[in-house]
Amino acid sequence: MNSSLRADQPATSPPRAWVVVLPFVLATVVLGGVYAAVAGRLPEHLATHFGPNGQADGYTSPGGYLILSIAPLAVFGIVFAVLGRRSGAGPSARWQTIAGYAVAASSAYLTGATLLCNAGVPDASAVRLPYWHIAVALAFALLAGGVGRLLAGPGDRAARRAPGSEPRLDLPGGSRASWSHTVSSPLMAAVSILVCGAGLVLGFTDSWPVGAVLLAAAVVTGACASVRVTVDRRGLALAPTLLPYPFRRIPLHRIVDATSREVVIATEFGGWGYRVQPGRSGLVLRSGEGAVLRLTSGREFVVTVDDAATAVALLNTYLDRARSK
Repeated sequence: MNSSLRADQPATSPPRAWVVVLPFVLATVVLGGVYAAVAGRLPEHLATHFGPNGQADGYTSPGGYLILSIAPLAVFGIVFAVLGRRSGAGPSARWQTIAGYAVAASSAYLTGATLLCNAGVPDASAVRLPYWHIAVALAFALLAGGVGRLLAGPGDRAARRAPGSEPRLDLPGGSRASWSHTVSSPLMAAVSILVCGAGLVLGFTDSWPVGAVLLAAAVVTGACASVRVTVDRRGLALAPTLLPYPFRRIPLHRIVDATSREVVIATEFGGWGYRVQPGRSGLVLRSGEGAVLRLTSGREFVVTVDDAATAVALLNTYLDRARSK
């Protein structure tokens, strides 16, 4: 399909790399400072794990505990930086930045509190870590998350277009075009395989009715794990990648208009797969770019897929043609 958009999409910049990595660097510096301040007063073995009553039930050497505390911060910093680069701009990257600040702050607080509780105690078995420290750690997480939100910059709400303002494709009169793209979820594919295996094991060893239910669930999950999204003059269709028949088709006459925007699964849908909620439904296999269809029923249908802007432009072009007849 040879096409061009009539209007440029407004761009938003992702959080800068230093903003994403900053909380983990600060947490490492703080922990290093706390350790240096109390190193001379720490027992030979630190109390590092605590039971339901706050009593110590696990011990580690001071140096080992420092390494085990700082290493995850480095790993998390790298992971969040990579996730931020892959997410680009939009709500997904900003929520990941907020989560990074919350994780770094809560981890640093609990680790530092553990070191301070051990300082000056001759017998580590006498160390207690009251549960109120968890509440304080959550408070630090919320505060740090707010700071991360400010540093991440404004969201891309301005990038959401008003109905009718989405770009169209420059198609010659009477010509036809189609658009197709595959979206996949390795996580859902893995879950499908695991559920299928569990169903077979239960079927052969215990109960075939239960095994059959699990096998059916595995088939449904597997069918949604990789889906081909197609837009043409008939509307939008979703079909399993390995099967030619769509399991969901939305004809053109049921669509009012279409827009493209960033979709955040965790905050908008609470999970992956085919989701149904009051006022909207959709196939969401990842956060990121998505097509949002406003239907004549008043509901929305959302599908997260790469190059959603082109799919939306083509849909709106066909909608304009249908209304001009």
